[in-house]
Amino acid sequence: MAHLVEIAFKGNRKEFFLWDYPDPPPLNAAVIVDVERGEDLGYVYSLGDLAQKRNGGCSHGCGTSLPERKALRLASEKDRSQSKDLDRLNEDARRKAMERVKANGLGMKLSDAEWQWDRKKLTLYFTADKRVDFRNLVRDLASLFRTRIELKQIGVRDEAKRLDGIGRCGRQYCSASWLPELRPVNLGVAKDQRLSLNPSQISGACGRLMCCLRYEHEFYVQSRKRFPKEGKVVVTKLGEEKVMAVDIFRERITLRGVEGDVRVVSLADFKSETEAEGAPAVAVIEEDDSASDEIRPEEISPELKYTAEHPVFVPREAGSGKREALGERAQAGGEVPSSRPASSDAAPGTNGREGGSSGKRRRGRRGGRRGRGGEGPSQPGGQ
Repeated sequence: MAHLVEIAFKGNRKEFFLWDYPDPPPLNAAVIVDVERGEDLGYVYSLGDLAQKRNGGCSHGCGTSLPERKALRLASEKDRSQSKDLDRLNEDARRKAMERVKANGLGMKLSDAEWQWDRKKLTLYFTADKRVDFRNLVRDLASLFRTRIELKQIGVRDEAKRLDGIGRCGRQYCSASWLPELRPVNLGVAKDQRLSLNPSQISGACGRLMCCLRYEHEFYVQSRKRFPKEGKVVVTKLGEEKVMAVDIFRERITLRGVEGDVRVVSLADFKSETEAEGAPAVAVIEEDDSASDEIRPEEISPELKYTAEHPVFVPREAGSGKREALGERAQAGGEVPSSRPASSDAAPGTNGREGGSSGKRRRGRRGGRRGRGGEGPSQPGGQ
């Protein structure tokens, strides 16, 4: 029976292969695998039940199916020495490719270069703000290196994952060490945790919001559901009080009375007081709490607007568009549009037209004339 193994390559790139031998390979052993148009050398990252689990949950996995490619054999000492020589060749290839990029005047940054073990393919990873037409560059590089060239555009977070490093916590990047998938992180995650929106404090080495902001986000969301929202007015044994702050770790609530008295109560005491007053434990006097939850533009540093994974939400002026739309609908549903005088059809002969023919005419909803009879269109109006 074939064994499923996960193989790690240069730049934290991982793929799954089948091992067609009775005994599985040792963990971290160097193996030669079958790749497109050649062979490559990698190291065993996981096998057995762990490999089966990661195969169904990782972005580079095959799901419920098994991979088609196979791991051929264990690498010999000669194979490993040949792989070490590629480290020097990778850096030389990146420098030469950078010179060709500057010669072609392309707006791209070459992050890394990776030679295949058999040197039949050279893969270049780059970042760019927009799409780049590199067809001429590929032809130049193919004639320079005399091999197959592959250019891959990656994001800044994927660049940090490939290059690896030490984060501000003093540990290896999560994306490079264990994080299986780079999920998007937006400003709402930092806002829910009441973190500072200063980019120097919540941004990682890649310039984007740190991946670890998502780790405890669900805990904060679920914990805050037990507390009243900040800014709400509640009724307790002392009367109406406003919720100033909540402490989800110590389970305390800071309240301020009408006269400005501030007190701190536990969550259990707060629920008992509000229930004793015959009201639910959460706010009883409804207020517009959307402003307390949304991200205000003035709270965001200008640099942080370019570090979010999604566009920054800028709230509209409150009710500016809704009131106009409701006003137009109300006018359309009335018998007489409000933009016209109410007394225009109140009595015959008072609409400013000559004669008593006004009794035979009436204005429709759109201002048209009905019941003209045999009257000509040139009859004088209220001129």
